[in-house]
Amino acid sequence: MIAIDPVTVLLLIVFCIFFVKFFNKPKDNLFKNFPPGPKPLPIIGNLHILNFKRPYKTFIELSKKYGPVFSVQIGSQKIVLLCGYETVKDALVNHAEEFSERPHVPIFHDLSKGYGILFAHGENWKVMRRFTISTLRDFGMGKKTIENKINEESDFLIKKIKSYGGKPFENTIVMNAAVANIIVFILLGHRFDYDDPVFLRLMGLINENIRLMGSPMVMLYNTFESVIRWLPGGHKKVNENAIETQKFITETFTKHKEQLDPNDQRTLIDTFLVKQQQEKSEFASYFHDKNLTMIVSNLFAAGMDTTSTTLRWALLLMIKYPEIQKNVQNEIEKVIGSSEPQSEHRKEMPYTDAVIHEVQRFANIIPTNLPHATAQDVTFKGYFLPKGTYVMPLLISVLRDQAHFEKPDEFYPEHFLDSKGNFVKNEAFLPFSAGKRSCAGENLAKIELFIFFTRLLQNFSFQSPSGTELDLTPALGFTTPPMPHLICATPRD
Repeated sequence: MIAIDPVTVLLLIVFCIFFVKFFNKPKDNLFKNFPPGPKPLPIIGNLHILNFKRPYKTFIELSKKYGPVFSVQIGSQKIVLLCGYETVKDALVNHAEEFSERPHVPIFHDLSKGYGILFAHGENWKVMRRFTISTLRDFGMGKKTIENKINEESDFLIKKIKSYGGKPFENTIVMNAAVANIIVFILLGHRFDYDDPVFLRLMGLINENIRLMGSPMVMLYNTFESVIRWLPGGHKKVNENAIETQKFITETFTKHKEQLDPNDQRTLIDTFLVKQQQEKSEFASYFHDKNLTMIVSNLFAAGMDTTSTTLRWALLLMIKYPEIQKNVQNEIEKVIGSSEPQSEHRKEMPYTDAVIHEVQRFANIIPTNLPHATAQDVTFKGYFLPKGTYVMPLLISVLRDQAHFEKPDEFYPEHFLDSKGNFVKNEAFLPFSAGKRSCAGENLAKIELFIFFTRLLQNFSFQSPSGTELDLTPALGFTTPPMPHLICATPRD
């Protein structure tokens, strides 16, 4: 594939548009009493001031000038930014229905065509979200069944890490695999071996897509779709990877359909297929294969990436702060010893709970949040936002809100502890977002984080290889994992 420099592409875009046509020029009458923002240039809008690799940094700086509600223009697309806990909560919770839609984002539309959960719209999204949350609950989310499955997978993970013999290893694939196997069990009813070539291929496709979706080239594609579509670049690779992933999923549920027993539903796919056959209600038309493919794809990608990325940050931070690692291990020894952790142990382990919360806050793995759109005309904070307005509630501005976190840019578990060492909730802790579009797998992710993290620190002490300097700068991508790094795990038994 030919490497294309984003600046060259941008100049090419400007040249093409200038001499061919202007792009969907906004109708000024729709944007009266619109949130303020920097003055846009013709055609490119505010692209010239944007940090292409970490756009959220530009947005945070702009909020200091324009306040918690402001706008930017990327190409012809006006985007409203919401910053700070109070503003984001007001929009997503107090005005939940008004801010419940998704905007049209070309790369997301290419991936999902509006089906599934993450990037679906209207009634289709509502029906599929209800089905997904209900089915996840039925298959153990928040129950002993899934806790036992996570502990069982932890055994495989511990065995794998022990196989490295204390020598340095890169933990991306092994952490991805352990976490992915939990959602695989719910979706497919089995687990993959960590060295299974099909499993490795699927995880590789998803990891590459998540990285590419945060790239400058894909940002340009989302901005100037009709021109960039014909050029080589990351946007094309994202689509190729998605097609391969969806082909595997389709083949998988086709096999399930052939062996389906409506009286013995063992997986989410089984439940969907039974509904597909039996559904007689007004929602019957939504239970089709395209929605099933996208639900499985959404859950597999989201269920693997976000939790495994958080766990990787957790281990890196324990290496960076060995005294915190030791405090967690002391609490584990005091409360559960060598027993398997269960959800009821969490309330007896305030320090460990605070550390996990602080990892999620500090790691800030989806800094921009998934984009929202207004489902109807709304007046918010004195500004008029017409139906369909692209809205970005910045999670980084919530998780690092100085009004709610004493040391927002530092790793500081005391954000979630009182003076007596008791766990305290912080209302600005919204790593799963909030409102009608909050993470459907939040409860599953919470128990995964607690059990996996506790089992890992129960069994190992983690260090960096001798002479290695730790870097807490996040890598680039749609989510923000740690930079690639090696770790060493010394068994504690």
